[in-house]
Amino acid sequence: MRTDIRSGRSARRASAVVITAGAVLTAGAVAAPAQAAAPKAPAVIAKGGYVMNNGSGLSLFTKAADTRRSTGSTTKIMTARVVLANKKLNLDAKVTVQKAYSDYIVAKNASSAHLIVGDKPTVRQLLYGLMLPSGCDAAYALADKFGTGGTRAARVKSFIATMNSTARSLGLKNTHFDSFDGIGNGSNYSTPRDLTRLASNAMKFSAFRAVVRTKSTKQKVTTRTGGYRFMSWTNTNLLLGSYSGTIGIKTGSGPQAGYCLVFAATRGGKTVIGAVLAATSESTRTADARKLMDYAFKK
Repeated sequence: MRTDIRSGRSARRASAVVITAGAVLTAGAVAAPAQAAAPKAPAVIAKGGYVMNNGSGLSLFTKAADTRRSTGSTTKIMTARVVLANKKLNLDAKVTVQKAYSDYIVAKNASSAHLIVGDKPTVRQLLYGLMLPSGCDAAYALADKFGTGGTRAARVKSFIATMNSTARSLGLKNTHFDSFDGIGNGSNYSTPRDLTRLASNAMKFSAFRAVVRTKSTKQKVTTRTGGYRFMSWTNTNLLLGSYSGTIGIKTGSGPQAGYCLVFAATRGGKTVIGAVLAATSESTRTADARKLMDYAFKK
């Protein structure tokens, strides 16, 4: 009989321990902080998209990121990059605007910085004309100035060759240029990932950063007669002034390219950089870029 009493007491104590332990476990489960849900990847309309953390190089979003596509005027990122890497670069050197540059604009129905024949803008001013209004005349002037050779055609050819050798040196295996401005001849292409890596490299140049973050500028340009005129240029990148933290970079468009945008922004010490290719319109490329940056800043 005593054995049964002791067994009963032991069973009650064991039950109490189990109940107490269960209560502790339950309380612990309730007290544990809820984990924040991972941000949902955005739906991007553009056929290709990519964004990365510029500090770490970590990929944050990809959509056909390595598919080769026509790039339109985002090609001009490399045009500027080649100029800025020139060992004899003098940003204040003057370049005389040739009739060939304006003839080219007319023949190609190309975007223009409205350079005037005989004027002598500086290299720095040509970079603004290249990157803000996407002037193909400014691109031509820079290729002619920084290429090598005895004729304009030879200088342009050598400049484009330098664009391609630079792409190879940067490890851009899916990139090739056959023009200085993005008006391609059948073999001008890149990918969202390659363009992002190119832009990241170009942003290491202070002059490049200064140009691409500029929303608009008014430049005093020397005329043929030694006087001066003012040239005003507005950036085609609609993110500037409308998306907090935007620091660049370049738009592009064309019949084969569709609408393209290479973009970058900095918030809270974090810089994200990316590209969208083959968007359906100017507004959708901007909207896609916003989505990708919003997503990247949450990652």
